[in-house]
Amino acid sequence: MGPSRRTGRRPPGDDCTWKGGAMRIGAHVSTSGGLVRSIERAQTIGAEALQIFGAAPQSWRRKVYSQEEAGAFRAASQASDIWPVFLHGVYLVNLATSVPENLVKSRDALIADMHVCALIGAKGVIFHIGSHRGAGFQQTFPQVVDSIRRVLDETPEETWLILENSAGMGNSIGSRFEELGAIMGEVASPRVKVCLDTQHAFASGYQVATAEGLARTMEEFEREVGLAHLVAIHANDSKCPLGGGVDRHENIGEGYIGREGF
Repeated sequence: MGPSRRTGRRPPGDDCTWKGGAMRIGAHVSTSGGLVRSIERAQTIGAEALQIFGAAPQSWRRKVYSQEEAGAFRAASQASDIWPVFLHGVYLVNLATSVPENLVKSRDALIADMHVCALIGAKGVIFHIGSHRGAGFQQTFPQVVDSIRRVLDETPEETWLILENSAGMGNSIGSRFEELGAIMGEVASPRVKVCLDTQHAFASGYQVATAEGLARTMEEFEREVGLAHLVAIHANDSKCPLGGGVDRHENIGEGYIGREGF
């Protein structure tokens, strides 16, 4: 995920007090040493919001959290006023895979993370939908929709499943807003939300580095997805140029989007 800063936004009508509608700025931090350590790390850098992994990002292996550890995390989050908390799904998840075993593992990983969210008081799981590996979006669309519905059916009602836009690398799904909108429209659940990654958007051809380009980008986002569904922004600069199609994050101000862009 890199060291870049993240933002979390709590929409009107959520279950916690929304402080004047202001956007909260946070970061993805490590849980090494225990869940509570992530709160301590967030405090050290002045984060207001938090993203963590619920399990090792490059593995199917799961970590089991006790009620005591989860309770301590909830208490620390409340005491430090760090919220919302999001989990990021493991990178192996691919809801468009043609390998049945991997599809089952992908669904199970998302379901497990959603249950971790409910346990520790996190809002939901941000995840990459996956790649159709050349089969095409329309061909894999029914499987992706069915998988998302299954995950929602087997997880607590208060948790969100959050689609992250992709950079378009390797036939990944969700690099275009119309793909995200089509999936959300077909699933038709208020629990499906969106996370917008600035580097991914830029790499997939959305000009977010200028005021005019950003306005056009967000107009399209509103039309295809709806700003009401945007619950988090991954604020990352880009190592690759506009439309480069490669998922390569850079520290804010040090990439092609640049400090002026941000």
